[in-house]
Amino acid sequence: MKCPHCGESLGEDTCPACERSLPEDSQYCCWCGQKVSGTAHEAHAELADAAAEGDDEGTIDFNSRKLCSDGTCIGVIGADGLCKECGKLYTGEPEID
Repeated sequence: MKCPHCGESLGEDTCPACERSLPEDSQYCCWCGQKVSGTAHEAHAELADAAAEGDDEGTIDFNSRKLCSDGTCIGVIGADGLCKECGKLYTGEPEID
């Protein structure tokens, strides 16, 4: 399959229902509308699910997380009291200069 604008070759998949050529990573067939399995979107969702299952803390509650005390760091404080990004000990509310 080639790009209609620049002529460059594009990756392609095949529809499991009508067996026509589709652009790579399509979620649905542009010919018959059939959902295409095994797309990059589904692979990403599977990886996210696997990561969540392996997370010791379970699901993340964004309302109860503690942000790093260092005003320049974007990290959050882990169960050990240390920032997961920079490793500094939590000392209270962020210090904003």
